[in-house]
Amino acid sequence: MKNYIVLMRPVQWVKNLFILLPLFFGLKITDTTLLGITVLAAFFFSLVASAVYIFNDYHDKEEDKNHPLKRTRPFPSGKVSTKNAFILMSLLLVAGCVGLWLIAPAMFYIVLAYVLLNVSYTLKLKHIALLDIMIIAVGFVIRLIVGSVITGIPLSHWIILMTFLLALFIALAKRRDDVLIYLNGGEMTRKTVDGYNLEFLNAAMVVAAAAIIVFYIMYTVSPEIAAKIHTDKLYFTSVFVVLGILRYLQITFVENDSGSPTEILLKDKIIIFSVLAWALTFIALIY
Repeated sequence: MKNYIVLMRPVQWVKNLFILLPLFFGLKITDTTLLGITVLAAFFFSLVASAVYIFNDYHDKEEDKNHPLKRTRPFPSGKVSTKNAFILMSLLLVAGCVGLWLIAPAMFYIVLAYVLLNVSYTLKLKHIALLDIMIIAVGFVIRLIVGSVITGIPLSHWIILMTFLLALFIALAKRRDDVLIYLNGGEMTRKTVDGYNLEFLNAAMVVAAAAIIVFYIMYTVSPEIAAKIHTDKLYFTSVFVVLGILRYLQITFVENDSGSPTEILLKDKIIIFSVLAWALTFIALIY
């Protein structure tokens, strides 16, 4: 049972907190009714995401055997039955889709787009350099759309752009880790590795990091946003955004340990401090 739980990757469900962002930025996080519905939607979406992870892991099992960390996953290590894994995948997919459809029928089309995008990614698109990281970033924007549809809160161009760039930044860091593994061990853990090198990834990460910081500062000083949240002091939160981005760059360039963004988010003290300090300062200013 433990191996099947690992196969679902529940630790990755933290990514689905992006579904709550429209509620947070829309100043509706204190609406308990909307919050409850959104959390429920995030849970059902997590079930769908777990089904996608199982499908992806099955098709990646041969490549993962060459990865120093992923080789211990249930499929490449042979700890799970393929038949039982696919039964679990089907149950998760059906439960998640039905749950989301019951909350909002329009969710069916969004989830369908998410599943088809990820199936295409697993079967073909993940092997095309640049397109692979773009699709990862689009997946996070889809999470925003889920939150917007569930709550009825429209998405601003600021939140869409910043989410896309942040996801792109993290995806670049993951690819850099793949390149390092290839350079150090001689094993190509992903077919797209030959489409990247350290110089390109380093430069791309710096560009993405700069864009995130600039876009966020522009968001905080925007007259439109100031009028909406009734404060022009939001730029104070930029300090924690800059700290978080610089720390992630430090982890990537100095420590060479950017292979697991979720683990970094949950374990790195500076990143945790940056996120919590940003959130608390943001809440204090606008709520």
